[in-house]
Amino acid sequence: MPKLLQLAIDNKAAPKSFVVKAEDGGTRIELFDIIDDYYGVSASDFAAALNGINGNIALHINSPGGDVFAARAMVATIAAHPSNITAHIDGMAASAASYVAMACDSVVMQDGSMLMIHNAWTFAMGNASDLRSTADLLDKVDGSIVNDYARKTGLPSDEIVALMDAETWMTASEAVSKGFADSVAFNAKGAKAKNTWNLSAYANAPKPDPEPIPDPSTATRARMLALLDRI
Repeated sequence: MPKLLQLAIDNKAAPKSFVVKAEDGGTRIELFDIIDDYYGVSASDFAAALNGINGNIALHINSPGGDVFAARAMVATIAAHPSNITAHIDGMAASAASYVAMACDSVVMQDGSMLMIHNAWTFAMGNASDLRSTADLLDKVDGSIVNDYARKTGLPSDEIVALMDAETWMTASEAVSKGFADSVAFNAKGAKAKNTWNLSAYANAPKPDPEPIPDPSTATRARMLALLDRI
């Protein structure tokens, strides 16, 4: 199964949203979905939303990635927009979502969020010539992504290539230290971002955060202790 399709199917029931609303003298966009014209937020919908905004924009991202060319179109829309656009990685910017974030003027990662970079995927059928052509296309796509990451981070291209080859997942502090993000935001209440996506399509993905086990009430705790005494 193509991995993008697997990602979409695995997250069919995951909470998703694409919201545009006024906030603190500017506009907040929530890109909490897969990036894809069929399975998530399309490049055309993103462009229509962005091009209808004047003033500062806060682009909040929680996305497991998606289609490379849809993301490329989003990057072009961001680059052409005259406003200051700050990317806020609230949960995750994986794969294609990572370079959408880095197209913005600055990148802020919530404590506990993650950023992932890897080589491009595709699905191909055909004869040997067809498959060689597809591999050549993937090399070109990866090369353009390497250039984007290198411009943002200042890292040498060979180091970027190694990170992409390894499917590298970075914490907020690691992303800042390598130049992929500019700062880490800490929640005033000490809460950290949590992963809510099914990431089994990826080789090295972190596991979804388990639901917390509620602390039993005093009465419940007393009943549990009473039961233990009878054993």
